[in-house]
Amino acid sequence: MAKAEKYVYSFGPTGNDGDASMRDLLGGKGANLAEMTKLGLPVPAGFTIGTNVCTYYYDHDKTYPPELRKAVDEAMAKIEKEMGAQFGSTTNPLLVSCRSGARDSMPGMMDTVLNIGLNDQTVEALSKQSNNPRFAWDRYRRLVQMYGDVVLDMKPKSKHDPDPLEDLLEAKNHHCLL
Repeated sequence: MAKAEKYVYSFGPTGNDGDASMRDLLGGKGANLAEMTKLGLPVPAGFTIGTNVCTYYYDHDKTYPPELRKAVDEAMAKIEKEMGAQFGSTTNPLLVSCRSGARDSMPGMMDTVLNIGLNDQTVEALSKQSNNPRFAWDRYRRLVQMYGDVVLDMKPKSKHDPDPLEDLLEAKNHHCLL
């Protein structure tokens, strides 16, 4: 029986599944994070979804490998254990970032969404943990803004176009000042 192809590569304090030699599979960021972990640098736990998922996606009518979800769930469980926090927890929420990458460096072309895991309940936990409600709610605002920009393409097409979220925030801030 053939060995199943690996799609998710973990890295963190308890070790990693990759190194710098795997740049074509892990992309530049993923390979560098694995290598930094290997060198003992303080890198928070995380995982990289290999570039082979992209290849699979386009080779299989824009579908994902059936085993991908299970592999991501297992990698998230490993992060939760290593970081001592839980994704979605209303007392100790784990926040993650999703950073795009590629085999070759593309400065300014790849997008990031930070603070994934914040919602109306977890932001309250972050507020209590940090003892700084303004910090917590600003992280939440950044998540919503990045998600709108990166995932929903809710961004101005030129520097002269209005930014819908900025317009809403300005109107809300103006209303609060009255």
